[in-house]
Amino acid sequence: MPDTADKLNLMALVLVVEDEPEIAEILEGYLRRDGYRTERAADGRSALNLYRAAKPDLILLDIQIPELDGLEVLRRVRSDGNTPVIMVTARAEDLDKLLGLELGADDYITKPFSPREVVARVKAVLRRAHPSEGPKPVLRAGLLEVDLEQVVARVDGVRLELTPTEFRLLETLARSPGRAFSRAELLEAAHPDSDALERVVDVHMKNLRKKLEAAGVPNLLETVRGVGYRLWVPT
Repeated sequence: MPDTADKLNLMALVLVVEDEPEIAEILEGYLRRDGYRTERAADGRSALNLYRAAKPDLILLDIQIPELDGLEVLRRVRSDGNTPVIMVTARAEDLDKLLGLELGADDYITKPFSPREVVARVKAVLRRAHPSEGPKPVLRAGLLEVDLEQVVARVDGVRLELTPTEFRLLETLARSPGRAFSRAELLEAAHPDSDALERVVDVHMKNLRKKLEAAGVPNLLETVRGVGYRLWVPT
């Protein structure tokens, strides 16, 4: 019997933003075969209009689209909320990938790709956004509270606006305050089904640190030279 996360996946609406009709049709076909609902946009402006009207559970977003490119669409989506976004790029340069992740993408896929791989990535990102049933504790580290039931993080009672990837990273760190996690460990926690580079963790941590600093806890996230990161909570 599917758990809560699987049920949510089966009902999830995926917005496919792709200007090549053949690729879009293939992606939609594979997604629908796996039980997802889909909407399609062929340019950036249409994508934003559909995003606001349909409120998708996840956006599969090509970088090279007309009107507004994918990175600009991602920036505007992130200014509105934390809908999971998977970037799709035909360019292999790390700069594109890192820039997309810095703006708040949850994963990326490089063309050419296997449609089955895309569906697997979609499922993985949605499962991270909607964890399965079972006991879900509230993790605490100083003023930080990570509520695994509601999938919400708060600092001194004030909610942090985090992407699914940022929440997963913060959850991992909050499970063992004071422990230094390597970038490889954090990458596995945030992107277990991805081929992302370890240094993308630095990009996510940069964004996470900014949000923690804005919430009034500037020294909570600590860089451990030569290792990675930890939550540092003075005793």
